[in-house]
Amino acid sequence: MAMSASAELSKAVKQQYMELPQGDKVQVMYVWIDGTGEGLRCKTRTLDSEPKSIEELPEWNFDGSSTYQSEGSNSDMYLIPSAMFRDPFRKDPNKLVLCEVLKYNHKPAETNLRLTCKKVMDLVENQVPWFGMEQEYTILGTDGHPFGWPNNGFPGPQGPYYCGVGSDKAYGRDIVEAHYRACLYAGVMICGTNAEVMPAQWEFQVGPCEGINMGDHLWVARFILHRVCEDFGVVASFDPKPIPGNWNGAGCHTNFSTKEMREEGGLKAIEESIERLGKRHSYHIRAYDPKGGLDNARRLTGHHETSNIHEFSAGVANRGASIRIPRTVGQEKKGYFEDRRPSANCDPYAVTEALIRTCLLSEEGDEPVDY
Repeated sequence: MAMSASAELSKAVKQQYMELPQGDKVQVMYVWIDGTGEGLRCKTRTLDSEPKSIEELPEWNFDGSSTYQSEGSNSDMYLIPSAMFRDPFRKDPNKLVLCEVLKYNHKPAETNLRLTCKKVMDLVENQVPWFGMEQEYTILGTDGHPFGWPNNGFPGPQGPYYCGVGSDKAYGRDIVEAHYRACLYAGVMICGTNAEVMPAQWEFQVGPCEGINMGDHLWVARFILHRVCEDFGVVASFDPKPIPGNWNGAGCHTNFSTKEMREEGGLKAIEESIERLGKRHSYHIRAYDPKGGLDNARRLTGHHETSNIHEFSAGVANRGASIRIPRTVGQEKKGYFEDRRPSANCDPYAVTEALIRTCLLSEEGDEPVDY
């Protein structure tokens, strides 16, 4: 399996330099979503003191023609700091800052889905929407070959790998542990992790997060994963079906609840939301991957613990349904539901916004309402 050249560089030599004092200066890494709607970009600037809030961070700019976001003749794009985290790679007092992207005319870039998501979340703030997202991913070599798989052929069939332990069952745990600790250090609301059904596939969970925080924390968790994998010389893939054939795909199951759903008798509100979702299935499928459903079509076949992309279904403890109501929720008559349709490479802003629009704002039809 191919590893990146940077993985061969001496981390001990690098550490010598990372331990040098930095005086009063602070390194702030600006992170943003590029024109693909999936890729992340970053660059760093020096500040004279440690920022204590988003308001203390200056706006910045970048060349959008090199990130699929503008033409070369008018390429300046603006970075608007939106969420700040501790930097687990450079450590305190340095920061990671997730940014919104605006075009030259200060209108949102096409892949800046945070802006409308924030507006919609503000409309339902009093309903206290909580989200938890289960991010599946696959560890690959730089040649696209799954980590730990034989060079010629395949590992044994699925069965022993899910939540597995042992060298022949869990491939790449060092990466998972490093990522988990880095997220905790950064302040990301990571709440768990496990090995997944396909070997070299893993999952981490982020949440519960209220409103816009869900998208912010998941994007930063993804960025940290990419950086950890860079240090190890491998690649984290969020492709919803990285290996064709009889192997599980990768999703981003999204758990959702409101204050009403979490209180006594909340099952009624859950069932009402599921009924609304059933009438708007095609709208959600379009929102649940960056290619309007084309990526998810490879995954949502009705096999490998997925629903069929053309049909809506719901059930208690049913992992083959579009919407799963956990068994404990069915028993206690309150709690949350899980939307199993979002793909691993979804934009969490688009997913959470779509759920709010349909479940809480009672929108119908194939187009979102403009508020």
